[in-house]
Amino acid sequence: MLIKELAELLGISTRTIRFYEEKGMISPEKHPTNHYRVFNEDDARRLQTIISLREVGMPIEEIRALLVELDKGDQDHVLYALELQRSMMFSQFVELKHNIATTDRIINHIKHKQAIAWKDIFEITNGLKKLRDLRTNWRDHWDFDRQAEFHDELVYDKSQEFNQHPSYEVALQMILDWVNPHMGEKGLDIGTGTGNLAGLFMGRGIEMCGIDQSKEMLRQCHRKFPDYETKLGNFLAIPYLDHGFDFAVTSYAFHHLTEEQKLLALDEITRVLKPHGRVCIVDLMFENEDERRIYLNRLRSENKHAVIAAVENEFYADRSNLIDWFESHEYIVKFKQISELVHIIYAVPTRISY
Repeated sequence: MLIKELAELLGISTRTIRFYEEKGMISPEKHPTNHYRVFNEDDARRLQTIISLREVGMPIEEIRALLVELDKGDQDHVLYALELQRSMMFSQFVELKHNIATTDRIINHIKHKQAIAWKDIFEITNGLKKLRDLRTNWRDHWDFDRQAEFHDELVYDKSQEFNQHPSYEVALQMILDWVNPHMGEKGLDIGTGTGNLAGLFMGRGIEMCGIDQSKEMLRQCHRKFPDYETKLGNFLAIPYLDHGFDFAVTSYAFHHLTEEQKLLALDEITRVLKPHGRVCIVDLMFENEDERRIYLNRLRSENKHAVIAAVENEFYADRSNLIDWFESHEYIVKFKQISELVHIIYAVPTRISY
C-alpha cells in the first residue's frame, strides 16, 4: 500500500509516517519503477506498535531500542520495558492525584480566607514537593536483581552471623493465620520477592497479585508460580487502580523505606484497598527508639561491628510510629513481637466510608 493508504488505515497523517521513517523506525521498500514507498503488513504492524507506545508516553529513543529487541525476538526485554513504562505511568498517576488534592486545598484555603495567602500557598505546595522527592528518591541500594537467584537459600540459612530473615517460616505462617482470608477475597503481596508469602495464600485457594521492584525476583517467582499475577512496582507507586484488594500483606521488605517513606507507603497501600481492606506487615523493627538504642548499645559492648553495620544499612521501623499512623486513620491494630527483631502488625479499619 502507498503512504496515503497506510495513513488512512491507521488514522494518522502522512507527515507522522514520514517522521518515523526519518527516525529510521520504519523502512518501507521502494517500487522498482516509480520509486514510490510501498508499505506492507509488517510495516503497518510496526507503525501501529510505535504509535501505541507513543500514546502511553514512551520516549522515541526507548521505542527505538525496544524495536531492536523485538527484531531480535527478545520478548523478555520487551516485556520488561513495557512493565517499566507501566510502573512509571502509575508513579505519575499517584503524583497527579496528590497534585489535584493539593490544588483543592489551595482553593478551599482561599475561599475560606477570602484572600490569597501566598505564604500559606507556598507551604502547601512545598509539602507537595517534599512528597514528590520522597517518592522518587528511593533507590535499590541492595541489588536485589543479583540476590534473586539465591534468595530462597538465603532466607532459610540460619548459619549467618546476622540473619536478615529471622523467624521466616513462622512469620509468614502468622501473616496467613492473622489475615485469615476468605474464599472470594483478593490479596496483594507488596515486595513479593520470589513469592513465598503469596504462595501460602494461593495454597488456600486465595487469589493473589504481587509487586516487586526487581525484575529478577519476579523471574524467579514466575518459575515457582507461573499463574501468579505480578507487576513491576514498589510501595510508593503501586501499579493497580484504587480499591481493588481485600487485604495487603508484606514481609521483610518495609525496612527498605525511610521512616517518612513508610508513612507515604501506608497511604498508597490504603489507596488500593477496598473500604474494608486490612493490612498485615511483618518486618524487622523496634518497639520504639529507646529499644533501638538499647539494642545497638548492646551490640557495641559485644564488639559486633558487622551486625551494627548491617542494621544501620537498613531502615528498621519504629513500631510505635506505624501503630500511631494506623490508629490516627481509624484502624484497630493488633501486634506482636515474634523474635528479637521481627514484629507483626495487623490493622483493620473501624469505619468504612464509600
